[in-house]
Amino acid sequence: MKPISLHIIDTTLRDGEQAPGVVFSLHEKLKIAQMLDKVGIPEVEIGMPAMSENETTDARIICTAGFQFRSLGWCRANKQDIDCAAKAKCDRVHISLPVSEIHLNSLGKNRKWVIDTMRQVVGYAKERFELVSIGAQDASRANQAFLQEFISEGVEKGVKRVRIADTVGIMNPFTVSRLFEELAVDFPDTILEFHGHNDLGMATANALAAVASGANAVSVTVNGLGERAGNTSLEELIMALKISMGYELAYQTEHFCSLCALVEQASGRQNALSKPISGTMVMCHESGIHTNSLLKNLNSYQILRPEMIGTKQPSFIFGKHSGSNAITSFFQNKGMVVTKEQSHYLLNLVKNMSVERKRSVTENELLSIYNCLT
Repeated sequence: MKPISLHIIDTTLRDGEQAPGVVFSLHEKLKIAQMLDKVGIPEVEIGMPAMSENETTDARIICTAGFQFRSLGWCRANKQDIDCAAKAKCDRVHISLPVSEIHLNSLGKNRKWVIDTMRQVVGYAKERFELVSIGAQDASRANQAFLQEFISEGVEKGVKRVRIADTVGIMNPFTVSRLFEELAVDFPDTILEFHGHNDLGMATANALAAVASGANAVSVTVNGLGERAGNTSLEELIMALKISMGYELAYQTEHFCSLCALVEQASGRQNALSKPISGTMVMCHESGIHTNSLLKNLNSYQILRPEMIGTKQPSFIFGKHSGSNAITSFFQNKGMVVTKEQSHYLLNLVKNMSVERKRSVTENELLSIYNCLT
């Protein structure tokens, strides 16, 4: 395993809840925060305290609940938002500003307004919080020279961390790598954070590219929950860093499936059955070729061990593509013996039933078929 210095910021309670139609109750927020704490996430963006009085109150309750993580409040670039984050007792504050011409034009603002406003609010925030982060909103479509100027001005005012936001998910691993390689050289003493969206299905890959190219912080959400196609997925990123890139990480990943299920239920957003890491079918196998090998060595077709993410042992699904060895193993595990001839006969019945009903055959149905033979 390779050591890595990477700071994870979870923003499920802020950017995740911004997914259309998603509303977390205070009870749900606290349960999610508790699970993030158990996983060992060091920093949690707890919301936008200035959104309402109730939001300020909820944020304050979370910030003072005794969790180990540092709490981060998301703010627009004005003193009122910063005051609300201070009232909520946030440890840290994030101030977001638009940097692309597209976003500036839509707000009727210009680059001078961005720099002038940032200078004012950063100085104000530094008097109230242990760390001030600024966000380059829509950085992926910004003029490169202006992005550099924005970061330089922030660093000069005492900003410790800069969020490079791929707000519309337009980047790819190659453009992300080039950008962070340049920024890491130009701003070696600044914490560079990548914030990705998944509009083109590349948020996790983009985050990996950012980390490999100089980013030392990434903001994520559980299940990739977020606006449009969502955000970089917390559980996908951490497991990819661990398994695919060989990084040594201290997170308690055995809580992932419980955390993902909690957010799935609280958000009302059902994950795909094949959702990487947390999908309910990602450790299920039907193909006879696969199941035959898995019976001999789980590593043959399974890179995740169930105990790593807190889920059940891999299971076999019986259907059109099944093999006789999986059928034999199923009955052996139940203390029942089937002959080779019986297993082949049962397999043909299973295949026919699966094709006829356009689905897999349940274990109870398989047992019923067997009982008809005896």
